Amino acid sequence: MSLHDFIADYTDLRLNRSGLTLIEKPNHECIFLDGIDCRIQAVKPDQCAGFPNQWNFPGWRKSCEAVPVRKEAPGIAL
Repeated sequence: MSLHDFIADYTDLRLNRSGLTLIEKPNHECIFLDGIDCRIQAVKPDQCAGFPNQWNFPGWRKSCEAVPVRKEAPGIAL
């Protein structure tokens, strides 16, 4: 897939118009989330790879509570 096609199909302009963000499903999940699995795990962008440790916005804890986490997920201390 070309970069142009990826941008056209899977991104949208941020609300503050400062860059691009991945689009979401109608239920606000990431477009690449398949159940609790990431379909692009090997190449996921920084916005996802840093979750939740690099997220810093009001309400981020509430966002995390809504996402199921596998207890056996490597690198996640529960």
